[in-house]
Amino acid sequence: MPSGSANKPGDVVTAMNGKTIEIDNTDAEGRLILADALCYASKLNPLAIIDVATLTGAMDIALGQGATGVFTNSPTLWHCIFQAGFDCGERMWRMPFYKHYSEQIESDVADLRNTGKKRSAGSCTAAVFLKEFVDAKHWAHFDIAGVMDNSANAIPYLNKGMSGRPTRALVEIARELAVNKLD
Repeated sequence: MPSGSANKPGDVVTAMNGKTIEIDNTDAEGRLILADALCYASKLNPLAIIDVATLTGAMDIALGQGATGVFTNSPTLWHCIFQAGFDCGERMWRMPFYKHYSEQIESDVADLRNTGKKRSAGSCTAAVFLKEFVDAKHWAHFDIAGVMDNSANAIPYLNKGMSGRPTRALVEIARELAVNKLD
């Protein structure tokens, strides 16, 4: 711990929306910050929110560099995301929001835990955690942990380093939403 006031397992913190969170894993600190960012964005009453994060190593395990993992509460937004990815050559894969994943972040001492009770489905439990902080009809979370960089083996014609994925798809999504508004 860098100081005595650092978060440690067993602590309970309160998010911007008043929900309490049991700290189970201090390595899952990014989702705590993103949760408050999503609360703040929701207060601005946007029609849609899209967040992008290298949130979980589990996404890299699940999809590798093959596709960006996308979690969304909106079939309409998903259609736009999928089409934008297809149009610019950036594969998107919709990930599930099953009730089972929400049960994994239940806590006995707080409203929820910052990680799942079990190790499996880490990207899914992270996404259902984030969903608790969004108040928008159309929301999508892109977990880009698997696609953020270029490895010599996965995409041999690209140089090593950061890939910039899914920037082209985000530009296409913005273009599409500027013309065809979500309902």
